[in-house]
Amino acid sequence: MGAVRTKRNTKDTVFSSLFGRPEYQLQLYQTLHPEDTAVDVSMLTDVTIRNVLTDNIYNDLGFMVRNRLMILVEAQSTWSENIIIRAFMYLAQSYHELFESRMESLYTTRKIELPEPELYVIYTGERREKPDSITLSGSFFGGKKTALEVTVKVLYGEDRQSIIGQYIRFSKVFDEQTKAFGLTEEAIRRTLAICRDENVLSAYLKEHEKEAVTIMMTLFDEEYIQKAYGAEKFAEGEAKGEARGEAKGGNTRDRLHVRNLRAKHYLDEQIADILDMSLDEVKAIPKD
Repeated sequence: MGAVRTKRNTKDTVFSSLFGRPEYQLQLYQTLHPEDTAVDVSMLTDVTIRNVLTDNIYNDLGFMVRNRLMILVEAQSTWSENIIIRAFMYLAQSYHELFESRMESLYTTRKIELPEPELYVIYTGERREKPDSITLSGSFFGGKKTALEVTVKVLYGEDRQSIIGQYIRFSKVFDEQTKAFGLTEEAIRRTLAICRDENVLSAYLKEHEKEAVTIMMTLFDEEYIQKAYGAEKFAEGEAKGEARGEAKGGNTRDRLHVRNLRAKHYLDEQIADILDMSLDEVKAIPKD
């Protein structure tokens, strides 16, 4: 079965890389449901929607345990109540794909089985006065009950030893180091050193350090391009590049990505892997 090509500008974050692995997904579930002591990796089903609802580098996570459908949204350090809508849309799409996979129709008289939803957002910023949960009615309708209610629980990682607490600590260290040293390899190196010293995600980073570094460098490349060319010009250039097609050597975003990575001495083979492009597509982009 061939690999499914996804949008090239959508890349994993450490969040999706970490929690996309069954062993860490299990730790995540056990943190949220410590009362469920009988669960093991074999009971987890990954239902993450790959690059459907977003057109950027951030991904969310979905998985099922028995009759629970768990949806987690990565908020990073930016607080936005729009996360409620994002989580709801993700849930609706997850249900849709689940019904399709089971070949179940909503137009029959037989009541279908519906997994119980749980919606979460992992928030890596400072908690201060922020709530334990946010609701659609409270955030958008002044508390008025409507035909639809959505509740999203906010996770702040207050248990520093839990996998959620460790991920949030990792994110905060990364933010601190990029503020101090900018979008540089020094910031990454210091992030990894601090996390090793504090025993934060130590097992993951020991086994997948190269992958984590590549992910963080890709984040830097996205940020660099956005700042260097301006968000508005970037979007305009990308649209024009898409309209011209790839006959001239890739769209605007591809060319900027590739040239930026080449300037950092990445090989074309590495660039193809990072940007999810074919090697031929990368080589078609001029080097000057």
